[in-house]
Amino acid sequence: MKIEKFLEFMNEIRMYDLTQRLSIHTPPWPSYMPMGLQYFKRIAGAHMGQGANGQIMTTSNHVGTHMDGEIHFHGSGRSIGDVPLDEWVGPGVVVDISDAVEDYGLYSPEMIEDRVEVRDGDILIINTGYHKYAWDQKRCDEVRYFVKHPGPGPEFHKWALKRKLNWIGVDCGSADHPMNTIIRDWHPALFEKAEAKLRSERGKSWDEVFPPETYYQVMHLKLFPKKIVHAENLGGEIDKVGNKRCWIGCFPLRGIELESSMCRIVAMLPPE
Repeated sequence: MKIEKFLEFMNEIRMYDLTQRLSIHTPPWPSYMPMGLQYFKRIAGAHMGQGANGQIMTTSNHVGTHMDGEIHFHGSGRSIGDVPLDEWVGPGVVVDISDAVEDYGLYSPEMIEDRVEVRDGDILIINTGYHKYAWDQKRCDEVRYFVKHPGPGPEFHKWALKRKLNWIGVDCGSADHPMNTIIRDWHPALFEKAEAKLRSERGKSWDEVFPPETYYQVMHLKLFPKKIVHAENLGGEIDKVGNKRCWIGCFPLRGIELESSMCRIVAMLPPE
């Protein structure tokens, strides 16, 4: 394709922003530092001529839409800035399973592949529907968003490894099930509800289905050493690209010390 044709084509592509809005009101993952923002100078504050607005931001890396890097949980992995840009961009699918999951629910590889064709090496974006409980939505529910969201079932991480997924994105607080994280200890009453739900569906306790020594933060601890990382807190226009194959890009900061990074995530489709 000649450069002119390429530029014409790219000018007509449909681009969808899968990024959550960012604000001082955006809640971080529980226990992490929230974002702080202040002006250190203003336009009218200059003593000689025109001034400028300038701001200072303080934050953890886990506020709003962000990519968890390998060294977030794997000390000998790569930092965000050491990952080549072409690993953040490529073909993939956005799968909408919002009609099949609920509070404390589990999603499976079969649930994904019933809706989309997943190919080896894909980027996989999962729409659980829980972005509608994010901080800036009409149905905002911070506890439901971080503590009750669905998560992967027992076979999911093994399937991700088999498929050699590039990276994964989720529209909720974590790519791990919240009851396979420290949140389980912080919310014992809600863990009892999750346990009761699992017993009613599978006839087994949580620890029988998810032995802690194997499944504690499995999506972080088992996949990051294999260079399969994930982005959390997606949202934006994610409902517009459900169950579609797209060209997907994640654009984190090129910080060579960063364990994770806030980022912008987009899905691109050809012209109508």
